[in-house]
Amino acid sequence: MKQTPADNSAQASVVEAMVGQARVAQKEYETWSQERVDACVLAAGWAIMEPGRNRILAEMAVRDTGLGVVEDKVTKNHRKTLGLLRDLKGAKSVGVIAEYPELGLVEIARPVGVVAAITPSTNPGATPANKIINALKGRNAVIVAPSPKGASTGAALIGYVNAELDKVGAPPGLVQMLPAPITKEATHALMRQADLVVATGSQANVRAAYASGTPAFGVGAGNVAAIIDSSADLAAAAAAIALSKTFDNATSCSSENSVVILDAVHDAAMAELAKVGGVLLDDAEKAALQATMWHHGKLNAQTTAQSTAMIALLAGLARPEIASAAFLMVREDGTGPHCPFSGEKLAPVLAVYRARDFDHACKIVADIYAFQGAGHSVGIHSADDAHILRLGLELPVSRVIVNQVHCYATGGSFDNGLPFSLSMGCGTWGRNNFSDNMNYRHYLNITRISRKIAPNEPTLDEIFGEHFGKFGK
Repeated sequence: MKQTPADNSAQASVVEAMVGQARVAQKEYETWSQERVDACVLAAGWAIMEPGRNRILAEMAVRDTGLGVVEDKVTKNHRKTLGLLRDLKGAKSVGVIAEYPELGLVEIARPVGVVAAITPSTNPGATPANKIINALKGRNAVIVAPSPKGASTGAALIGYVNAELDKVGAPPGLVQMLPAPITKEATHALMRQADLVVATGSQANVRAAYASGTPAFGVGAGNVAAIIDSSADLAAAAAAIALSKTFDNATSCSSENSVVILDAVHDAAMAELAKVGGVLLDDAEKAALQATMWHHGKLNAQTTAQSTAMIALLAGLARPEIASAAFLMVREDGTGPHCPFSGEKLAPVLAVYRARDFDHACKIVADIYAFQGAGHSVGIHSADDAHILRLGLELPVSRVIVNQVHCYATGGSFDNGLPFSLSMGCGTWGRNNFSDNMNYRHYLNITRISRKIAPNEPTLDEIFGEHFGKFGK
């Protein structure tokens, strides 16, 4: 039903009342000590990590969104929240958080205020929990604007969070969610009225966040490519790609969408991918799948985050091994709108490119990202440090994931040093204003006290001496 001006005005009023309540709660919460803040953080974390609630949220998410796999969502809710809590344990976010005597500087953490947390249907439990916990760590209030499909899961999560926050004496209204039905108008009103927007999900929501007039962090589009180098452990590479490609039916923006295999190891690598459940489609099957997955240039929502069996049924792919495949593979040699398999698929479908050598592999990945996914990340399976470094020096990516399960590693893992997050900045390549994993520091203002130190004024010769020696004055 089309919204009328009266409807929009009513929704703006509801949002205004929620933001007003959040401001009252945040002003009280702002006075809390680090110890009490950390108790709130742990309370919010346990709200989703308690096994019974975790499973309820995972089952609800799959039932109501139709996306993903229950057991994988249970794993995601647990691992992502546990990892975040590990990152936050002992981190200072109240009062003085750093001192630099040699610079005469003292840094003080200050809240940003009321956070508008825009969250997607693909992760209706884990993503809002991550944003809530980070916001609370900074002594902020937070109002969640979920996707319409994820609203029921979000409402259950917020209920669990507030029940746990009550136990530690948190002020009412500190964590809220827009009332259902979730509308664009209410979400946009929240963006305008909040102090900070953190937007994860569709690029339409990210653009709206940036256009809201409120300071915003938004994430870029995913479309991960991974390179299998000639020095790769092929069995390990195939196993990692299979795990990443199939986890939660590829709901993650960090799941590989393309693999670029060097010619020297192509046949052997394809054999390893087949061993871990990949099935390569022939040309006719690829055409049928393409016609099913894209309608008028847009992804068909019916194939998003579905099993290979469901996708095969929708596409009329009758070969028995296709329905039982872990993931499907299609050969590709082009990029761009006329080659839709070169883009993000949000399904257990992998485009396979064959590269003559590493130069050609880099060119293929660059072309893929010129079409879609610039700034996010690239995977590489290799023992060649020079090749690995080259990706970081040349490709438009914020992360180079080396010999890892990409969808686990990109958002932080217990065996790498990236912060645990479900929101990955993509830098200016992805039209974002940050390029790291969103973490609690993005939810803080920092006040700096500056004191006089011994003067450190260089002479002109110290600055220009070498330059003048080479080029003259």
